[in-house]
Amino acid sequence: MWKQLATGSAVALMAATAGGPALAAGDEIREIRLLSRPQAAQPQEFQFVQLIAQEWRRLGLEVEVDIMPWEQMADLVWYNRDAWDVTAWQMVGRPERSDPDELIYNLFHSSTAPAGYNFIGYSNPELDAVVEAQRVETDQDARQALIHQAQAILSADQPNLMLVHPRSTYAFNASVWNPETVIDQSGIGIKNVWTFIGAEPAGDQRDMVLNSADTVQGINPLWISGATDSWITELVWDRLLRIGPDGLPQPWAAESYAWLDETTVEVVLRSGMAWHDGQPMTVEDVKFSFEAPMGEEVPMYAPFVGNIAEIELVDDTTIRFHLAEPSAAFLTATLAKVNLIPQHIWDPVLTDLATRPENAEDHQEEVPIGSGPFRFVSWRINEEVVLEANADHFSPPLMDRWILRIIPNQEAALGMLRSGALNFLSDYSGDPTVLEGLAGELAEIELASTTDIGFRYVAFNNRRPPFNDPAFRNALSRAVNRDLIVGAAFRGFAVPSNSVISPALGFWHNEAIDGLETGPDVAQSLLEEAGYEVIGGRLHYPEGISEALSE
Repeated sequence: MWKQLATGSAVALMAATAGGPALAAGDEIREIRLLSRPQAAQPQEFQFVQLIAQEWRRLGLEVEVDIMPWEQMADLVWYNRDAWDVTAWQMVGRPERSDPDELIYNLFHSSTAPAGYNFIGYSNPELDAVVEAQRVETDQDARQALIHQAQAILSADQPNLMLVHPRSTYAFNASVWNPETVIDQSGIGIKNVWTFIGAEPAGDQRDMVLNSADTVQGINPLWISGATDSWITELVWDRLLRIGPDGLPQPWAAESYAWLDETTVEVVLRSGMAWHDGQPMTVEDVKFSFEAPMGEEVPMYAPFVGNIAEIELVDDTTIRFHLAEPSAAFLTATLAKVNLIPQHIWDPVLTDLATRPENAEDHQEEVPIGSGPFRFVSWRINEEVVLEANADHFSPPLMDRWILRIIPNQEAALGMLRSGALNFLSDYSGDPTVLEGLAGELAEIELASTTDIGFRYVAFNNRRPPFNDPAFRNALSRAVNRDLIVGAAFRGFAVPSNSVISPALGFWHNEAIDGLETGPDVAQSLLEEAGYEVIGGRLHYPEGISEALSE
């Protein structure tokens, strides 16, 4: 891997104290490798990556675009955190992200860099302090100010190149599903658990057939490797609370909840709940579900339970969560985030994993067991996942089966919607105007678009030079015209972004950092100010900065 030997003023100090000569002029910046998924699977991503690479080359960089399937790309980026430069990435609009804590804390706090969501390795003590403070601030206005401050810090540092918040566009066959029962959830769109539970068949077809361009990598309540996996976990496993269509938490597996004081939440478990294998769900199972991520075997969910000091079982239906500090986001970011899992299945698994180098992310149940509104039926890798309605659930779905087909090619997905092989287009990243045309041609096809909580971006590996330099990251970010990306890659179905907090979350979004000034002149000026220099058509580090290749 590439390793920076010294940076900035530290170089001169090292040379002086060692009594040796100062380093020569800065090294030529090596070839940058930019990861993207294939064009057929993600045409928007493929297009914006090509545009970005073109702009970076104008700065004197050599940029190689590496195309790889999602499973390979995700494995490289998540598990080999020192081994990549830059990657196209996305954060999907999961309901629990309607509170900004998960995005503003877990993506950027330094504690989540080794194994958590901060896979880019970003570290800034000022940002850490602000996002820690917002977690314990229960006054809404004061918390809003902290969230705005965190966004301003990230805008100044540009740890990622934020691109757009998509206007996610979905389609469904209104002759199969009653349009009045297809729910448009705030910041999420119609692809959500409320639609999947409440969609009413309009005729004899009672199976919802959906699509995804990405493969399913795991069906695991303790690990989500991507957007498609999360659709399934939301249906197979229950949570104490769920985020309602209005974006607010509401009781789900919990019959009720109440704040007893600023650090104590009492939850009453809904009676009569059972796991898919027939065993009853108990308060001991609930306690276990929140304690499991406290161990090293469940790194992905550790940040969401880190503020729990104690879990008290009051009686057979009542649980009290005692927090170490007040937490404004606890209902959304923890109680509506953590999947409830059966202790009788997962306790022996986690006990065994504690003796091994692997963790829960490496485990796959042969038959995943939850308590949710859908039961697992089958999974043919790279082809199909089938779930069936859990008629014994307290909120049983109206459909019979939920069938997810893996269709990497967007044109093929459109063809299947046209023919009726799909009746719910749940993943479409092609030209939205083509989809509009199809809806105009076929009266039974209905569209729904919404500005997403999620976002598309390019992640810089902050661990690796030159991306460990905020000035360099700023220059590369500002070289990219977001309006061009919106028009060329998303055909207008997106809004430009400079923040992980979507405009769909109007109260939390910091409008002051919108409208980032971009263009090649802006980028070149920033590089020059930081001491970078173009020599012979190639960009070089500032004087005294060296980079060496270590096998």
